[in-house]
Amino acid sequence: MTHSLHRRGTPDNLQNDYVVFAMSAKGVNDKGSAKAMKDFMEIARRHQPVNMGDMKTGNWFLNDLGMLEGKVQDTSIVHAVYTDLETVAEVLKELRQADLGVSIVVSGLFQPVQQACEKARLEHAPHTVEYSLGIWGKTSLLPSPAVLEISTMCGHGQIASQLIEEMAGQVRRGALTAEQAARKLAEPCVCGIFNPQRAAELLRLMAA
Repeated sequence: MTHSLHRRGTPDNLQNDYVVFAMSAKGVNDKGSAKAMKDFMEIARRHQPVNMGDMKTGNWFLNDLGMLEGKVQDTSIVHAVYTDLETVAEVLKELRQADLGVSIVVSGLFQPVQQACEKARLEHAPHTVEYSLGIWGKTSLLPSPAVLEISTMCGHGQIASQLIEEMAGQVRRGALTAEQAARKLAEPCVCGIFNPQRAAELLRLMAA
């Protein structure tokens, strides 16, 4: 999947940003895969993610988690977001033991993700490695780098740049805490791959 590849940032502020998700392959193993997706969500939830979602239904900031799990389909793509490498390794270890029979994808900086795979004692090299080549074209029309670090955490572009600037302004004025503003920004990201903890830290920097 490519929607989680384009997160902008520095090596330092991307150290607390990892997306783990499960998906089936249409026409290959999608039929009956809903149970595997629900099992994935149960495993992921035990490790206290900061966001979860199903791109068919939405994220847990807009939907009750039980309802999300109840609506999982064979064609769902389910996501969980974590903020530290040790947790990612534990999630991968449990997923390896569960052997769900669907694709598991981890999005993050290459070296830390590789370390998590090694800690989970995965027996095989990753099937595929994808990476972003950045943004090409008339980049002068892009929002500021600070805004892009937040907006690109929603891979489908559902978080408006102006909303991010407004939330930073409200944090600056003391109308909202950085955590409250980050939660508001997490809601439009239907898939649930937005990292509200990282967003709060970035909003504090913007507000300063």
